[in-house]
Amino acid sequence: MGTDIIEGCVIMEKSNGKALTVKKGEPTLVSPAEETATGLYFLSNLDQNIAVIVRTIYCFKSDEKGNENAADVIKDALRKVLVHYYPLAGRLTISSEGKLIVDCTGEGAVVVEAEADCKMEEIGDITKPDPETLGKLVYDIPGAKNILEMPPVVAQVTKFQCGGFVLGLCMNHCMFDGIGAMEFVNSWGETARGLPLTIPPFSDRTILKARSPPKIEYQHQEFAEIEDKSSTGDLYKDEMLYRSFCFEPDKLEKLKKTAMEDGVLEKCTTFEALSAFVWRARTKALKMLSDQQTKLLFAVDGRPKFNPPLPKGYFGNGIVLTNSICQAGELLDKPLSYAVSLIQEAIKIVTDGYMRSAIDYFEVTRARPSLSSTLVVTTWSRLSFHTTDFGWGEPVLSGPVALPEKEVILFLSHGRERKSINVLLGLPASAMNVFQEQMQI
Repeated sequence: MGTDIIEGCVIMEKSNGKALTVKKGEPTLVSPAEETATGLYFLSNLDQNIAVIVRTIYCFKSDEKGNENAADVIKDALRKVLVHYYPLAGRLTISSEGKLIVDCTGEGAVVVEAEADCKMEEIGDITKPDPETLGKLVYDIPGAKNILEMPPVVAQVTKFQCGGFVLGLCMNHCMFDGIGAMEFVNSWGETARGLPLTIPPFSDRTILKARSPPKIEYQHQEFAEIEDKSSTGDLYKDEMLYRSFCFEPDKLEKLKKTAMEDGVLEKCTTFEALSAFVWRARTKALKMLSDQQTKLLFAVDGRPKFNPPLPKGYFGNGIVLTNSICQAGELLDKPLSYAVSLIQEAIKIVTDGYMRSAIDYFEVTRARPSLSSTLVVTTWSRLSFHTTDFGWGEPVLSGPVALPEKEVILFLSHGRERKSINVLLGLPASAMNVFQEQMQI
């Protein structure tokens, strides 16, 4: 079985091509091991905007021990770690102000034990999100019509015939961003190994309360609705294809060089060059009209940018959305340095004042970011999901089950030294062929 291990994916030769069959047991509630605080738990305006369920999987396999007690170890550690992360044992509800808030009921997280009819290697190629196969490794609450009917954390432990197991998680983004989620899962692993928490959670989210009275000091075009002059919406009625493209270090260097060659930029990061490159490629692939406005939306980690910076272990969303906006014609006709400079300006604007203004903007307008004619770049390449260890060593692979929205492109670190970046996306079939041609650099 030829295997190339990467974070976010593992390429495997599918031995028999048969569909994965997973037998799931009854869901059980795992509540905190000790009495925890009750009452309503405040979620900030940065939490309100991204209340989507994020599904991830972690595959573990150890030569030293099998998977017989994997579910018990994971459930027992969850009971203990929920004492620190007690809001995760509660349920989402709507506050008197019409916003999401957590009712700390202590009910607990939902855990399901499952068994697969094959070895872990037989899952096949998961370099691209594959909701069809990988969706069987996470548990979706049957009949849940909205996020209020889904507990903040739902876990499934699937044992495979080879002695390996997969931990599949469905977690609500309103509870934490990537950094917060990673700290939670790593703390859960530390608890399973009998270790104290390296980074205990800081739970008070009221430090990001809106100002009174609110002060909106920026335009906040991330919320702007763009007219779809190019009818790209119609393209999406076509069959969707999911692909992953790997950018090795030399390819990334080449991109940065291309961005710098006309002397417009003083410097350029990997994120800036790659985001600019895929923004242009996708705009071309979707055949946007030259006067069509197009927006790039991405998150900036606000933790160090707040004044004072957010406390270590801040357990909540510390990310702020920022954006670049221009006409498709300009984006494609001008050199790569133009797109990079727009991205650099969008990053530079994120200061304490900008973030406070974004928090106040939501307070006044309750607006959600608009995704029309928009590309959302989500970068997981700096998150250390690969360090999670429940006692079976680090995951042989970890990554997303599916992309949350059709407008999202995901960057994942890749390779033994994690110096490469895997770009994951879905596009209508007609557009994917053009996008693929653009990737030849």
